[in-house]
Amino acid sequence: MSSNQLRTSVLSLYKSLLRSSEKFGDYNYRMYARRRIRDGFHSNKALTENKQIQEQIKFAQDNLKVIERQVIVGNLYKDTTLVIERKPGQALNN
Repeated sequence: MSSNQLRTSVLSLYKSLLRSSEKFGDYNYRMYARRRIRDGFHSNKALTENKQIQEQIKFAQDNLKVIERQVIVGNLYKDTTLVIERKPGQALNN
């Protein structure tokens, strides 16, 4: 895989992870997932060995599957929204 294709696939994976994490119903899970995704990609930014890069891509793909499953399970037990998530003027009993 050329470096341009690798870069494109990594960026696509990064965006997929962020999009999937935005589907968490719980604010705390959503923010934690976003923070871990950003920190993980930032810490691996300097990798140069192809084997290490492939291992990290595989790790991220596995975590994408975990996030997608957790979103489904989390939505089964959805609770009320937190105060921080409410829009101005929205009732407190939602």
